[in-house]
Amino acid sequence: MKSVFVTGSAGFIGFHLARLLLEEGWTVAGYDGMTDYYDVTLKQRRHQLLSAYPGFTATEAMLEDTDQVMDSVTEAQPDVIIHLAAQAGVRYSIENPRAYVDANIIGSFNLMQAALAVRPRHLLMASTSSVYGANTQMPYAEKHKADTQMSFYAATKKANEAMAHAWAHIHGLPITMFRFFTVYGPWGRPDMALFKFTKAILEGKPIDVYNHGEMWRDFTYVDDLVLGVRRLMDAVPGESATTIDGDSLSPVAPFRAVNIGNSDKVRLEDFIDAIEAASGRKAIRNYMPMQPGDVPATWADATLLRNLTGDAPQTDITEGVSRFVAWYRGEYDVSA
Repeated sequence: MKSVFVTGSAGFIGFHLARLLLEEGWTVAGYDGMTDYYDVTLKQRRHQLLSAYPGFTATEAMLEDTDQVMDSVTEAQPDVIIHLAAQAGVRYSIENPRAYVDANIIGSFNLMQAALAVRPRHLLMASTSSVYGANTQMPYAEKHKADTQMSFYAATKKANEAMAHAWAHIHGLPITMFRFFTVYGPWGRPDMALFKFTKAILEGKPIDVYNHGEMWRDFTYVDDLVLGVRRLMDAVPGESATTIDGDSLSPVAPFRAVNIGNSDKVRLEDFIDAIEAASGRKAIRNYMPMQPGDVPATWADATLLRNLTGDAPQTDITEGVSRFVAWYRGEYDVSA
């Protein structure tokens, strides 16, 4: 039986990934700070569901706790480490940037340092499509320039990529950074658009639609995303001598960055239309200007992911939104 160490195991993506791995028969050592950035009850519910699997254990502690991170990783002795924990949110990074330094910079360093103690076959770390920043060349490809981040959150994630590349080069530790594109689905975060919009629409309250609806996102269904991460676990940088078209593999380190996205731009207005269709309710739209730090569009080129793993996300937005709304109604007992 193989073992994996997952940070952010009580988070949206971490929960789905841990459950997938547990169902495959992996032992999963979770690690989560249970911060109150959003409803801790939702995080506790996720861990509760994971705890039903005999292969799951969890440590509730902060990434900034250097000794605890080291102790937890060395105790688990994982074959693979997947680092998903982070302080998320573009807009919150304007209000509280220090939280991003503590969790995303210091916390990630602690995890990278602990990885050296156990030398896993593969360390995978979460990045974000936000690292592409002001780049207007779309769809975004891994080799595109990504030096113009527009939020402090994105800047800390780009710093993680630079740190990880140096770590891979210095220590020969295989590292993959995956860049997520607007993940959505059941058990999503309450601060994300789909959750906020669904809640407001079902309650008959208005929703804030930024940039007057002229925004596009590459919405990626969570089941597709975690399956992509699962397959990337086996695509260890530097292990194969096979040449991959469009590979972002570093010439000096066992390191690569990989997009995980649906490869489809969806207009925000169409996204809201899908929620209306799934909920049977009309939205009250409050059109607003663009928020500071936000970008008007994201769009992934998932060619590298497909070439590395043989597949890429493809769930249609209508189907994915419908599944979320059904989950929301069940979880929060909303029948009408």
